[in-house]
Amino acid sequence: MLKVYAAQWCPHCRKTLEFLRKNKIEFEYYEIEEQDDETIRKIEEVNGGDDWRVPTLEYDGKWREGKVFDEISLRHDLTAMGLFK
Repeated sequence: MLKVYAAQWCPHCRKTLEFLRKNKIEFEYYEIEEQDDETIRKIEEVNGGDDWRVPTLEYDGKWREGKVFDEISLRHDLTAMGLFK
């Protein structure tokens, strides 16, 4: 299942979650600020090692770094992950 690491205060996270719900893509939501150190380190690594960015997505070992919401980019990345047709 798709894992979404996000924050309630993040407008790009809200738009991403809305897109996933609208397109009936199942996901598990993880509040970024409640994650353990190991998870935070992995998310930082995915995002270039400097810091964590949200929303960061993970599915079946494939990661999508945190980005500004862009529907075309999100569709492309979810298709590459095998979640969007």
